[in-house]
Amino acid sequence: MTLSSSLNAGVAGLAANATRLGSISDNIANSATYGYKRVETDFHAMVVGSGRGTYTAGGVRTSTIRLIDKGGPLVTTSNATDLAVRGRGMLPVTPFSALQGGAADLPMLMTTTGSFHVDELGYLKSSSGHVLLGWPAAADGSIPDQSRVSSAGLQPVRINFSQVIGQPTTAVDLLANLPATGTLAGADGASFDLTVEYFDNLGVPSVIDVTFTPTVPASGASNEWTLELRDRAQGGAVIGDYTLTFDDTRGAGGTLLSVADNTGGAYDPATGSFTVNVAGGPIVVKIGLPGAAGGMTQLSDIFSPIQISQNGAAAGTITSIEVDENGYIHAQFSTGLTRTLFQVPLVDVPNPNGLQALDGQTYAISRTSGAFYLWNAGDGPTGEIVPYAREESTTDIAAELTGLITTQRAYSSNAKVIQTVDEMLQETSNIKR
Repeated sequence: MTLSSSLNAGVAGLAANATRLGSISDNIANSATYGYKRVETDFHAMVVGSGRGTYTAGGVRTSTIRLIDKGGPLVTTSNATDLAVRGRGMLPVTPFSALQGGAADLPMLMTTTGSFHVDELGYLKSSSGHVLLGWPAAADGSIPDQSRVSSAGLQPVRINFSQVIGQPTTAVDLLANLPATGTLAGADGASFDLTVEYFDNLGVPSVIDVTFTPTVPASGASNEWTLELRDRAQGGAVIGDYTLTFDDTRGAGGTLLSVADNTGGAYDPATGSFTVNVAGGPIVVKIGLPGAAGGMTQLSDIFSPIQISQNGAAAGTITSIEVDENGYIHAQFSTGLTRTLFQVPLVDVPNPNGLQALDGQTYAISRTSGAFYLWNAGDGPTGEIVPYAREESTTDIAAELTGLITTQRAYSSNAKVIQTVDEMLQETSNIKR
């Protein structure tokens, strides 16, 4: 009966607009929720079979979709571990409750933003109770190769602020200007000394004593110096002895001409360096390339250290942590040392809108989202990680209020249809009277 189908269509219209009202209410309620993705309700007409000469109203049904692929504006914060993603991709997280439960395989969820802080156990945890996941760095700060299609290598990011770390010295820059007058006939042959501090494998400082001794000829100029290096940690043992010869031609005068190896590692003219062995292991000493600027020089009558520097650091504790745009978590130590602790990848799926939405603006892989892939931030289709930032809600209050008005009108119109059908059915019942 046409009247009955009209009544059913009106009821379906009420239900559909109630659903849309629910999504609008949710959007408005979360207009200030960081990382919230608005929900959109679509209406679809239903067509049912009808007899010849009659029409049967099918009504309407709804479908809702969360627009996860739509990013909200980023706002600046004062917390270094407030993170947001600019572009495609999501941060991997796991519920803190799973950690407390001692789960062997932690579930990987995803979020586009989070305010992470180090909790009492050292975990980098958001206010919604999710712990950031990342790949741990090796002792030298490098990130080992990891599977990109599995979350098995991801671990909860945990920062131990009481941890004491030192870094041994592995490279030294030894650049100085030697006086050309020191290699002239009749010079006094006085040597020049320098000390270079380095750190051993346990973060203990030690010293390499460096001596430059000129070769004084009987006549003319030799332009030749003996470079000797002694390690105090080995009782002053000689760990390197080299003969430096300098160029005195026009245009190249004062630059290194050649380096002869007496003892110690061989000088490599391609890198301008040689290797010596201190008590804790090898150290690469850079003195410059032959004939090139920026290395050891022999000019005028001045002895002047140009650059005496080394890597490594004494033992120190973590003072702060920062996250860069590529997802590397760096720790700053009290000694000035910076060390990489974790790398946070970005998770990408073929259909972000097909992800399963969960509490706390997190999402899980579903059948409709497709399989995930772990990218380095800034690589492939993914964007970059932005520290000191949060992503705002994608809700547009003006658009939602406009939709609220139209939904209210549509709901009232469907109610009017039901009222009209009721009156017509009443008229039909009155025919018998």
